[in-house]
Amino acid sequence: MRFTIERIRTLVLAAGVLLVLAIVGFLVFDKLKRAVPRDIPARLGVEIQQEANGVTYTQAHGGHTIFKIHASRVIQLRNSHATLRDVEIDLYGQDGRRVDVIKGDEFEYNQKTEIATAAGPVQITLSRPSARSGKSAKTQAASDVISVHTSGITFAQKTGIVSTAKRVDFSSGQGSGSAVGASYNSDSGMLILESAVEMIAQPRPGSNTGPVRVRASHAEFDRDQQIFRLTAASAEMRTGQASAGQAQINVRDDGSVESLAASGGFTLSTLKGSHLAAPGGQMEFTANNQPASAHLSGGVTLSSQQPGRSITGSASLADLVFAAAGELRHLHLENQVRLREQQTQPVSGGRSLPVHLMRTWRSNVADVEFRPVARGKVEPALLHGSGGVVLTSETQRGNQSPQPSNLAADDLTGVFGANSSLKTLTGVGHASLRETAADGALQTARADRMQARFVPAAGARPAKNGSAAPAQLQFAQLDGHVILDEQPAAREGAQQQPVHATAGRAIYQSAGQWLHLTETPRVTDGGMDLSADAIDVSQQSGEAFAHGNVKATWMESAAGAGTPAFSLGGRGPAHVIAHEAELHQSTGEAFFRGDARLWQDANSVSAPLLILNRSQQSLTARTTTAARPVFAVLLGAPQARPGSKARTAAPSVIRVRGGELDYSGVERTALFRAAPLASVTAESGAVTSTSDEVDLYLSQPGNHATGTAAQVERMTARGHVVLRAQGRRGTGHQLAYSGSSGDYVLTGTPAEPPRLVDPLRGSVTGNALIFHSRDDSVSIEGGQQETTTQTTAPR
Repeated sequence: MRFTIERIRTLVLAAGVLLVLAIVGFLVFDKLKRAVPRDIPARLGVEIQQEANGVTYTQAHGGHTIFKIHASRVIQLRNSHATLRDVEIDLYGQDGRRVDVIKGDEFEYNQKTEIATAAGPVQITLSRPSARSGKSAKTQAASDVISVHTSGITFAQKTGIVSTAKRVDFSSGQGSGSAVGASYNSDSGMLILESAVEMIAQPRPGSNTGPVRVRASHAEFDRDQQIFRLTAASAEMRTGQASAGQAQINVRDDGSVESLAASGGFTLSTLKGSHLAAPGGQMEFTANNQPASAHLSGGVTLSSQQPGRSITGSASLADLVFAAAGELRHLHLENQVRLREQQTQPVSGGRSLPVHLMRTWRSNVADVEFRPVARGKVEPALLHGSGGVVLTSETQRGNQSPQPSNLAADDLTGVFGANSSLKTLTGVGHASLRETAADGALQTARADRMQARFVPAAGARPAKNGSAAPAQLQFAQLDGHVILDEQPAAREGAQQQPVHATAGRAIYQSAGQWLHLTETPRVTDGGMDLSADAIDVSQQSGEAFAHGNVKATWMESAAGAGTPAFSLGGRGPAHVIAHEAELHQSTGEAFFRGDARLWQDANSVSAPLLILNRSQQSLTARTTTAARPVFAVLLGAPQARPGSKARTAAPSVIRVRGGELDYSGVERTALFRAAPLASVTAESGAVTSTSDEVDLYLSQPGNHATGTAAQVERMTARGHVVLRAQGRRGTGHQLAYSGSSGDYVLTGTPAEPPRLVDPLRGSVTGNALIFHSRDDSVSIEGGQQETTTQTTAPR
């Protein structure tokens, strides 16, 4: 809202000018009472000088003329009455040069009652105090004199009261006015304009405010106290209206306005739709009649109505401070401060739907700093709220659902640019932001401190109604106990998993919509919990990057209790650690780099690079150097040995080392490949194998007697297979392991059948060589018959 201070100034000065015009007229009679002898009618025959056109009487003192009375005719009546006709009275100042003029058709004076009356019209011509330079009021310019016209004047010499029940008219170069009924007590110095007080005041030279029409039902002036009092006062200006139930104006000795006090309701309205109201208030003025400060109390309200935009506000009290030129500089609102703005942005440019905006500010205290703009107008430069601030807004595009938001802080400061455009917003103490996105997602942010920078939206221009161009967030920083939450909108009736983040600092950048979390950040997204030294999230693409000491945990999925978000053959949480991480929301992939390790229950995988796809429930592990291979530790079936007294055998452990791993949680299969290593190595108990690749098949979690972790049901090694166990060495093309039996079946090709070399028995071959790990025996299958050779190695 823009304020024109000239409106307030002209209201006060116009009221003052009105009363000054009236005062000067009636003060003339005070001079007559003090300067004119009471026996003028008797003395007229002593010092009267007969002239062709009438009688002239002059009173002088100290060599200076005090007044001069001229009448065309004087009639002395027997009933102690004297009548003067065609009277002109010239009043001189103390320097003997300043002149005021009183004219009347007929004056009567009653010696017994000491009452003088002028039933007919009376014209008083007064020179303005600032314009008196020795010229007669007859010869001064019209702008330098004040003319008073009235009739029915009565002057009671005993009481010193001059009064009339008739209409009194005033005019000067600064304006004109009138009242019905007036009285002046020369002893107490009290001037009263009884009713229908009205005046039109002309603007000061160079001002563009236009004339001001002032009305009041009653007006009083206390000469000794220099106080004006107006009842039911109103003013109409080119730019609006103002009114007050009761107004008191204090003036200085030089005639300048010192202060204004209004009670019984004060209002100020403009033609452009602005309105200010309060039960009462006070204003202080400078020696140049410029407002210096103001205080409004009892419940202040303000409003501004413009095409497509409305602003309303209220507070218990308001304090205003003005610059030397009378321009508003500071506005202080206190107790239950509320500001509300509603705005409609029509379809234009690239906007296909109208946008409806509604904002509400609530605080205990609000301070607004203003800066000057063109032609006496001001605009807000800074808005500061304290004692608890809540800023709510609601945006609606066309008939779409409204998008509400809520910003709160103990202390909130906004800095504005040209055209009242918001540049920065800073919230300190319990700062929080809550908003609903267009898709229905609910987002909240909390911190000890929030700071945001705004820039005009691309291609946006200020609206014709004076409102600022639409602004967009460029940068935001949250510090101290940062908490971020997002509840995505339901999809196809299904509730989505919330996103929760904590950090010591969060920075948002509009380019790419990046959110940077530092100082022990932690993000929980559905079933995933992620922490690192720093986390960067792009809200535009859904990508996230974690840097330094990355730790991720996948908890239960949305399917319910006991269902992991990702399974490596187990039912419990899955954990990952790495130096760096990269997460892609669109594909559901997560890349972990630098000594990455994933584990769940007893199963684990480590590699320089782990790629986890939650959507497909898959895992890929890669390495680029043989010095840092892909390594997996998986739970195998229990290996109870013959003759063992243990009721249950302990699970075995299978360790696999290779260059690349592809795992499918859906199929529970894992494929190891050798490159860039020379081979894939698998170890289980006393058995070690090397090959070009290895397939592993895991059981269902809990589908065994040893616990909840999945176990390796089958393992198949292919290509250049080498088996080592208990000093034996077997070679072949494929090695198949069964967890249920504990047997290893080594096979080859017709050209190269499998071969087993025993240090004690020599070498054997056949179609298949079967190594029984539970009793260290070997079975040989070949041709049409089966041959079994016992080659038990010494222990």
